[in-house]
Amino acid sequence: MAQDQAMDSEQRPAEVLEETGHRPFPLPDRAWTMTQNWNDLLFAHWPIAPATMAALIPPGLDIDTFDGYAWVGVVPFWMDGVRHRIPGSTDQSVAIPMVETFPELNLRTYVRSRLTGRAGVFFFSLDAASLLAVIGARTIFHLPYFYANMVRETAADGTVRYKSRRLLTSAGASFQATYRGLGRAADALPSQPGTLEHFLTERYCLFTNSRGRILVGNIHHKPWPLEAAEAEIRTNRIALAHGLMLPNRPPVLHFSRRLQVYIWSLEPDGSV
Repeated sequence: MAQDQAMDSEQRPAEVLEETGHRPFPLPDRAWTMTQNWNDLLFAHWPIAPATMAALIPPGLDIDTFDGYAWVGVVPFWMDGVRHRIPGSTDQSVAIPMVETFPELNLRTYVRSRLTGRAGVFFFSLDAASLLAVIGARTIFHLPYFYANMVRETAADGTVRYKSRRLLTSAGASFQATYRGLGRAADALPSQPGTLEHFLTERYCLFTNSRGRILVGNIHHKPWPLEAAEAEIRTNRIALAHGLMLPNRPPVLHFSRRLQVYIWSLEPDGSV
């Protein structure tokens, strides 16, 4: 009963997984592994010279560009509803103890597979406030997660105060910002193909490098409901910790309040 009540608070898998017309390639022909919700998400992006970015990504991937630039994103948000599909079930899932809700902050760029041509996300880092989530993601998804001391507060007017400081490393990766969406949830709209916001957000797989081998992880969600955003970024040392100098210009900002996401286990690039 408790499990059904938890599922009722979100859209059931069929409601999300049957809406696929916006995807650039089909859903995987196997069952999803995890589901989670991404909340109060800020996309902050800067243009970078493609040659600079290309030197930082592994062989097997090419930089994806828009208007002649590579793009780097710093993306703070918090997640909840982290659940694992019950083996043998098509839509039933269980909560993952102690990692159901936590803040996350990622540093990313956009790439294409040399084998399939599919466009996706490449993460330089993902900071999370849950040590168990960090260990699990590093082990299962081979992603560069880091444990961080993080504070996230959302005020009654929707303003998010966000602070992160990476632990267990001397890299000095820290971030502090206040941000908010400038619209109403009911007015948030999907982006249009060919626009910068579509290029930066509508990505349905991630790539990671494990022992010299490129792996791909598929994800699915409805189109991003985006709003314009404003942000005061007071500290931003995430990119520099990974060898990226951000240009001295304001970032391109977008905001999304909530999105339910389904995630598949990794497989070798080119196997789909």
